[in-house]
Amino acid sequence: MPPIDPMLLLAMIALLAVIGAFAGVLAGLLGVGGGIVLVPAFFYAFTSLGFVGPNLMQVCLATSLATIIVTSLRSVLSHNKKGAVDWDVLKSWAPFIALGAAVGVVTASALSSGTLQMIFGVLGIFVGLYMALGRAHWRLGEAMPKGPRRAVMAPIVGFLSVLMGIGGGSFGVPLMTLYNMPIHRAVATAAGFGVTIALPSVIGFLILPVQDAPPYSLGAVNLPAFFLVIAMTLMTAPLGAKLAHALDPKPLKRIFAVFITLVALNMLRKALGW
Repeated sequence: MPPIDPMLLLAMIALLAVIGAFAGVLAGLLGVGGGIVLVPAFFYAFTSLGFVGPNLMQVCLATSLATIIVTSLRSVLSHNKKGAVDWDVLKSWAPFIALGAAVGVVTASALSSGTLQMIFGVLGIFVGLYMALGRAHWRLGEAMPKGPRRAVMAPIVGFLSVLMGIGGGSFGVPLMTLYNMPIHRAVATAAGFGVTIALPSVIGFLILPVQDAPPYSLGAVNLPAFFLVIAMTLMTAPLGAKLAHALDPKPLKRIFAVFITLVALNMLRKALGW
């Protein structure tokens, strides 16, 4: 590994600080987890610094999920003070989601960085399209599934979230609203999904052997990126929550959907070597 240019290192630190701040605002404003922004941001930062190891995407996923433990826990506690968390849904879905997350870690550890890029790109496109084209009146049912349907759907949420390095917002919120849960309650409960997804998966990623990981990584979690992003998101998430009450989030959500779709397409392009 060639020595890192100090100016480039400072630029990447500044970039990650800005991305962390942006992710925090988005989490408060739109109820969208920061992971869908953080994973491509980490990948860009690390590759720009010259870290192109075979497990780089695992580092990006794991570091993103580590930040989600903190931000989701803070979010669910805040929402709980307002009585917005549906604890019945959270408690009944959490074991299945955690199981899916554990399988996701095992799967991610076995895949190449390029394959994980492709998965992120494809799933990211679907998330972006749903944000852009989804309608509030769409319904799959009048109440959250139970029994066999829950046993199938909940692990899928955990599994796909780990493969993208994201929390419960991107899949959990659309799923709950499609089953007739009010949006504010879905956002609050999805924060609990995020903790359930991130905690077991990060434990797994911490013991994952990583070849040519960026410096100061513990397993697949890069500690400098984790602490920097956490510091920024904790400062800016309250700002996003305030903006949510002052602005109409619908046009902002459409703009963000376009942004996420472009980011996902770019990740897919890189994975395909174009």
